[in-house]
Amino acid sequence: MQKILQTTELEYAFQFTFKKVNSINLEGFKPFFNNLPADPYIKGSYRYRRLSRFIVAEDKLIKLPHGYLYQSKEYNSVVGGVKREFAELEDGLIGLDIFQHMVLAFCDSCKLHPEAEIGIHQIRTTCSSDSFGNPAPEGIHQDGTDFIGIFAVNRENIQGGETHLYTAKKEKPVFNKILNPGELLLVNDHDFFHFTTPIKSLADGQGARDVFVLTSPSLLSDAILDKALL
Repeated sequence: MQKILQTTELEYAFQFTFKKVNSINLEGFKPFFNNLPADPYIKGSYRYRRLSRFIVAEDKLIKLPHGYLYQSKEYNSVVGGVKREFAELEDGLIGLDIFQHMVLAFCDSCKLHPEAEIGIHQIRTTCSSDSFGNPAPEGIHQDGTDFIGIFAVNRENIQGGETHLYTAKKEKPVFNKILNPGELLLVNDHDFFHFTTPIKSLADGQGARDVFVLTSPSLLSDAILDKALL
């Protein structure tokens, strides 16, 4: 089982927790972020994404049949009400020990019940010196799930990208921090709204922010079952 070291429990730790995960070698993840398809649901060619869903049974990661991502407009003002289909995570990534350790760390920290469904989003947001990249185009929001984990993999040639948590949209943030590689933020989605500020390149050339976002429940619907009910 994954051991998490250098844990910082904050004032609201029963609702959100920030952790530094030392036992994952992030270099193993990086090649897989270079092969992400563009997100076709966001205007502009700055966000790239894959998505799959899993359960954990007896400390083993089991991939579930693919489905589509759906959120209501209540939770996503930009693409709410749209059935979004994304390519699945690559088998080579799923087979990595470090990937499975990351998922187990999320499950353990959130104390998920056995066989709880988990959605894992692999996301790259890009930018340039004259073009911002927006990690959260929907603004300050909730996802409509129970638990969220944001695991930072890489920040390259960027400024910005600070993650905020709010108890209400019009309140000041109760947490604000740039998530550096290897850091994990766990959030109770019922109690907090979240947001990440836009990124811009520090110097000439492209910049990128790579993260995994984990949710439970997954927010994915079974495409096969959905068609059968039509």
